[in-house]
Amino acid sequence: MAVGTMIGASIFSIFGVGAKIAGRNLPLAFVLSGVFAFLVAYSYATLGSKIISNAGPIAFIYRGIGDGVLTGALGILMWMSYVVSIAMFAKGFAGYFLPLIHTSPTPWTVGIVESGVIAVFTALNFFGSKAVGRAEFYIVAGKLIVLGIFIMAGFMTLQIHRCIPAFDAMHLRGTLNAAIIFFLSYMGFGLVTNASENMKNPERNVPRAIYASIGIVMFIYVSVATVAIGNLPLDRLIKAQDNALAIAAKPFLGSFGFILLSFGALFSISSALNATLYGGANIAYSLAKEGTLPQIFERKVWFGSVEGLYLTAGLSLLFVLLFNIGAIATIISTIYTIIYIFVLYSHYRLAEQYGGNKTFILFNTGVLLFIFSALLLYQWLTQRGAFYGSLLTLVGAVGVEYIYRRFSRRVYHLPH
Repeated sequence: MAVGTMIGASIFSIFGVGAKIAGRNLPLAFVLSGVFAFLVAYSYATLGSKIISNAGPIAFIYRGIGDGVLTGALGILMWMSYVVSIAMFAKGFAGYFLPLIHTSPTPWTVGIVESGVIAVFTALNFFGSKAVGRAEFYIVAGKLIVLGIFIMAGFMTLQIHRCIPAFDAMHLRGTLNAAIIFFLSYMGFGLVTNASENMKNPERNVPRAIYASIGIVMFIYVSVATVAIGNLPLDRLIKAQDNALAIAAKPFLGSFGFILLSFGALFSISSALNATLYGGANIAYSLAKEGTLPQIFERKVWFGSVEGLYLTAGLSLLFVLLFNIGAIATIISTIYTIIYIFVLYSHYRLAEQYGGNKTFILFNTGVLLFIFSALLLYQWLTQRGAFYGSLLTLVGAVGVEYIYRRFSRRVYHLPH
């Protein structure tokens, strides 16, 4: 699920943007962003092996800083980031699917496809973690086969001179900016902790799944970037934008490659939607059960405890049908970075109890604060509305949580 979410969230959707920012240094940017992800993953893996809760990072933050408005607000922010991400994936699926079946993208056809794909994966998630995991295995396997063909065929026609990184000031600045943006495309590894209660031997398997998923995805990102940069002139890759990889496959695979990569995109988006819906449902149910969301979200019904699933899917459907959420994507990135910072802060406070090197945690926190500052600067310079939106989203979550706690008098009660 983590591999499916990470690859589905970035390699097909914002690859062209990365090429524009980093240029020929794009493979290097993916390496650097992967290193950033490993630094954060150290805390997730250490705490996730000891604190078994589908609330994931919110459970870590609760143990580290206790119950309060801030903890609850971070829980709401995390859940909403899942909701909006699902809506984004549904829109992306419709964008690839309709041209493939030669259907014009009208509001009706787009809405039908978006509603249908959410309904299909909601039904799949209804059958529980085993069905989700089994489906995710086959979806990710199909996607990796497509990318494997792209990588192997592309390496045979690689023009090495296009892939040699440049180390002048302009390219190094672009590499750093791209690494900061693509660092957030590794955020799917956190889904591992949102399934820890459903996992066999989580003490052993949570760290293994986190580190393995990042390693697999980093290898794929770097290989795909190298093939794309090495086979297609940079200006054409940048011009392609959303379907950059499908265009990049044409020089060595022709029309077959374009169709193959389009199907790969559909597999990627499907797996990302599937895994994110599962994680979002777990977040909603766990946070309700433990006191952050209203009790109705954990109410038992005759077919099981699936209100979190229905609520997550329903709100995602509302977003996808009613709103243009392109600008919200960068706000989601900011939200996740805030959550990461508090996870690392919590790990520092819990290191003596749960393990971890405090000096290393402090170093990782410093790197993350730098990334967060650079992200805000990037928003301020290029997407001023997203900058203000990030601040308003955080303030809004704190306000909602404050009002909810004041009237409900519920407290967060993470099980021991």
